[in-house]
Order: sequence, then C-alpha cells, then structure tokens
Amino acid sequence: MLIRFITLLFTFFAFAAPSMAQSDAKDLLNALGKANFKQAEELLGQIAATGDPRVVPALEAFAEGDLYLRKSDNQVVITKAAGSNLAAIDPLSGETIAEEPKGAFTKIRVNNTLRRAIRSALGGLTLLSPDRSVRLAAAQAVLQSPSAENLDLVEAALATEQDAQVKARMEEARAVSVLASDRSAEEKRIAIDTVASLGGREAIGILMSVSSTIDESLRPDLDSAIAKIESSLLFWDMGQNVWYGISLGSVLLLAAIGLAITFGVMGIINMAHGEMVMIGAYSTFMVQQVIRTSYPDLFDWSLAIALPVAFLVTAAIGLVIERGVIRFLYGRPLETLLATWGISLILQQTIRTIFGPTNQEVGNPSWMSGSFALGGLTITWNRMWIVLFSLTIFFALLALMKRSAFGLQMRAVTQNRRMASSMGIRTPWVDAFTFALGSGIAGIAGVALSQIDNVSPNLGQSYIIDSFMVVVFGGVGNLWGTLVGALSLGILNKFLEPSVGAVLGKILVLVLIILFIQKRPRGLFALKGRAVEA
Repeated sequence: MLIRFITLLFTFFAFAAPSMAQSDAKDLLNALGKANFKQAEELLGQIAATGDPRVVPALEAFAEGDLYLRKSDNQVVITKAAGSNLAAIDPLSGETIAEEPKGAFTKIRVNNTLRRAIRSALGGLTLLSPDRSVRLAAAQAVLQSPSAENLDLVEAALATEQDAQVKARMEEARAVSVLASDRSAEEKRIAIDTVASLGGREAIGILMSVSSTIDESLRPDLDSAIAKIESSLLFWDMGQNVWYGISLGSVLLLAAIGLAITFGVMGIINMAHGEMVMIGAYSTFMVQQVIRTSYPDLFDWSLAIALPVAFLVTAAIGLVIERGVIRFLYGRPLETLLATWGISLILQQTIRTIFGPTNQEVGNPSWMSGSFALGGLTITWNRMWIVLFSLTIFFALLALMKRSAFGLQMRAVTQNRRMASSMGIRTPWVDAFTFALGSGIAGIAGVALSQIDNVSPNLGQSYIIDSFMVVVFGGVGNLWGTLVGALSLGILNKFLEPSVGAVLGKILVLVLIILFIQKRPRGLFALKGRAVEA
C-alpha cells in the first residue's frame, strides 16, 4: 500500500512539475503587463531563474517592443500585424490565440535598462543550448550584463560544459555574476582576479560598477586589479598608436616614393604629383565599374587588375607632361613649380567635368574587409595589406634601382648629370622615363589609397605637402631615407594628434622638420656624388 502511494505521488509530481513551471512562467510574464520599469527588471530576473526555455520568444519580443497586454483578460501576448488587426500569440506555446483590433491591446514599454536585463536573462536561459555558438553567445551576454539571478544557471551550465572555449567564457561570466551577488568575500576575491585577467576597458567597467557596493576588505584587491588593467591598457594604447603611425607612414611612403625619384633625378618640384595619385584612384573606380556591370565574379580581383591599369595610365600622362612641358623648364625651378601647379588644376577640373565633384564609391574586396585582434591591438585588414603592399613596392623599386641598367643610369644622372651625359647616357630620355616611373608609382599609390580614403578630385591634395616633407626629411632621391622619413613622420603624427589635435600636430611636425633641415640641409640620408655635393 505504501509503495503504491509513493508511486502515485511520484507520478503526480512528474506530471504536475511541468505544469507548475509553465504556470510560474505564465504568471511572471503576465505580471509584466502591470509592472513599472523597476518591477519589470526584478521580474526578468525571476523569469530567468525558472530556467524555462519557452520564455525566450517572449523575452525577445519584449526587447523588440512586440509584447502587449490584452485588455479583455490582462494576458500578456506577443503580437504581429494581421492586416488592420493584430494577431495575439501565446508567449509560451507560440500558438495564435485570436485576431483583434489594435485598440484591444496595450503595449508594454521597454527602455535601455530593461533591454540589458533582457539580454542577461536570455543569456542565462540559452546557456544549456545544444548549439555551441548559442551557448558561447549566451555566456557573452551574461558577461556583458552581470546579474546575481543568473549565477545558479551559469554554474549549472558550467558543470556540464565540455567545449574549452565556451567553458572559459562561462568561467568569466560566472566571475562577473559573483561580483553582483552576495557570495562570500573569498569567492569575490577570486572573481576579481578572473575579471582582471580579461583585461580591456570592459573589465574596468565591470570592476568599477561594483566599486560602490563591494566589501571594504576587498577594496585593495579591486584597486590593484584596476591599476593593473590600466597599466596594461596604457601599454597597448602606445602599441596601437605605433601601428596607426606605421599605417599612416606606409600611406605616406606610397605617395612620396615616386616624388623622391623625380625630385632626386630631375630636381623638379612637381605640384601635379598628387593628381597622379588621384588619377590612380579613379582608374580603380573605372575598373570596378566595368567588373560590377560585366564580370561581377571577378570583383575580388579588381585591385589586382587595377594596379597595371593605374600604372600605365598615370605613367603615360607623366610622360606626356614631361615631354610637353617640363623638359623646356629644366634649371628654372620657380617656372616648373608654377607650370606643374597649373597642370594639377587642369587635371582636377578635368576629373570634375568627367566624374563630377562628389566622392565615388570604390569597394573593398572581401580579403581587405574586417579586422582582427592581435593581443590588445585592433588591426584592420585593409591597413595591413596596404603596409605589406607599400613595402613590396619599396623593395621592388630598390631592386630596379640597384639591379637594372635603367636604375644604374638613373643613379648616374642623379649623382653627376654632365659626367653621365659624357659617358653616352641619354639624359633627356632618362628624365622622361624617370618622370613616367614616378607618376606610375603615384598611380599605384592611388589604387591603395582608394581603399581607405574618399575618391574625389581633391584626393591628391591631402598628401602632396606631406609627401614633400617626407622627401626633404629623408633625403632627396634616397629611397631608404624616404622609407625612414615616412614611418618616422607617421608615428610622430599619431603620437602628437591625441594631445594637441590633428592640425596643430601637423604644424609642430612642420616646425620640427624646418629645425632639422637647418642642421642637416640634405636630410637624414644625403646622396653622395661630386655634382650632388658641389
């Protein structure tokens, strides 16, 4: 008789327990209809504590503003549009109950504080999902919105978790939840160390959020953890500035390297160099337009196709400018400066006439999109590829200068034009092809710059002054000087900008270069040769 009674009792609870859980979840959801913001936040913690995954759609609807109170029976329902009416959906079963006019419902209001509480509750409820990505996202949600109500759920999920990455994130989520709970001081001390190991500003925010409520015996541990994170952040911030400086320096290197060649060999102050960069960027735009309309499958190859196109177009324009204008002005630097400035205005206006004055869209191939983390650094793929590309161009040009007959002739003309001419080198053609080469490299720079800057008729004007500063600082005609000058000025700019601003930073850099040139008129790496040194 006793055994039969116990069996009946277990059978009753086996069938009654889900019904009771559903009743609890249903009652808590219905209570949201009459609750104010503070009460709703407390109810969300209780809903999460039920561990009932059927409430997930209701919480998601609440966050989206689609949870309503039906006036006729004070039941909370999910709604969706059904013509001019609203369809009422049971928040637990997902079944459509009825369709009624919009006036039959009252919207349950939600604010940002409640949305954070909803994210936290959803995180706790999905920690036991069979889907690994869902569990990882749930742990991340709890980590970002710590709540004492989620602690038991996190610990239950942690006890059964097998995936190492998800388990590590759950450990971190448990630590931040412990700090928000009434657990013992020793547990909180361990949690502080765990949160501190996260690093970053997020960890500081979590620790600062419990600073006002934490036990005074834990204050030294908390302050020590915050100080440790801040010193680490300072180190990584410096590293980030160095990376930004290298990135800017690689851009300046691309823009200046062609100018360094023409300035060194020919002594020409080419004010139209920036327009070669601009034309290279517009060449990329045209290549992408053709690919978009005719060969969309080749879009990821658009930059590889644009490189030779931009080089040939700008090199041809450079050759025409040198043969048509500049060769008549050698030895007259002021007239050359004015003539190339006029050419730059003509090129800008031509581009405005053809393409209009507005920015043109140049897309990023998939392999240049997004970013990745390296320690505490955030590195974008487009900047990474531009740094590698600029170094490739630099070493290719260095090989051309050192290993080819044309490079030998360029260096000979740079060091002693008269002696080179007396040895049979046709200096006018060396000048012409050098100018074409410098213009072509500027066009290649435009291809790279189209991925990080606005493609407009004014693109080249943004880099021409900086390019001249790089060339003068590094040493006229010296490629290694151009590399060192570009990276040095890029890093210096990025360290000055946060403290004094972008404009004043550039002014300070210019003043420093002027002072430096007073001591070393030929720059960091002066060219050697009898004519050069005369």
